[in-house]
Amino acid sequence: MLHLDGKIVAITGASGGIGEATARLLAQRGAAVVLSARRSERIDAIAQDIREQGGRAATCVVDVTKAEDLRRLVSTAIDEYGRIDVLVNNAGIAPISPMADLDTEGWSAMIDVNLRGTLNGIAAALPAFREQGSGHLVSIVSVAGLTVSPSMAVYAATKNAVRTVHEGLRRESTDGVVRTTAISPGYIRTDLADSMADPHVRELTRKNMDAMGIPPAAVARAVAFAIEQPADVEIGEINVRPTVQA
Repeated sequence: MLHLDGKIVAITGASGGIGEATARLLAQRGAAVVLSARRSERIDAIAQDIREQGGRAATCVVDVTKAEDLRRLVSTAIDEYGRIDVLVNNAGIAPISPMADLDTEGWSAMIDVNLRGTLNGIAAALPAFREQGSGHLVSIVSVAGLTVSPSMAVYAATKNAVRTVHEGLRRESTDGVVRTTAISPGYIRTDLADSMADPHVRELTRKNMDAMGIPPAAVARAVAFAIEQPADVEIGEINVRPTVQA
């Protein structure tokens, strides 16, 4: 059993799926968590449940496309717990479709949430990490960026952009102050398919999730593993997929 006593962890996209599972698991293992999402009623309910089970949890309403919201998330963690040790950039959408559909609105939305949202989180957290002398950025990317399938081109591009940003930041952070971890899930049973506009792609994704998807807790355990490592160990990237996924 891993122990994360004393860690202060802020999580975006924590109203369900991987974000919720991560918040619950980290709190069980001793971390104080700050849940953020656009839906206040959902994160408030999850945080209350965590507290009723003896954990520490706070909330902050956040739209990751707004830089000021991420700054407020970091400030909330510091105000509530005195510092922020980890930011989990989990919020993401996938309105995927074939390139020929020319869904430029969907492309822009994925860039804004998946890439710009992560950059907003990094910009908000880095000053605090530098001032503290330590910090850890964990971003949920995707195995979709490792093997690009039809209809996934722009989605994969945004996730690979985050992967590239992480590597660049790692190379700039060899003083040991900031650690970075990119976690790439495969088919996980979440509501990500709800953001897919193309009905054929949406139903196919749901079918695959039902057939082979693994619980969000599998990714949460990978997050816990990465952040519980001692300060001189950095877990750069983890792929988490069903054993039956090609």
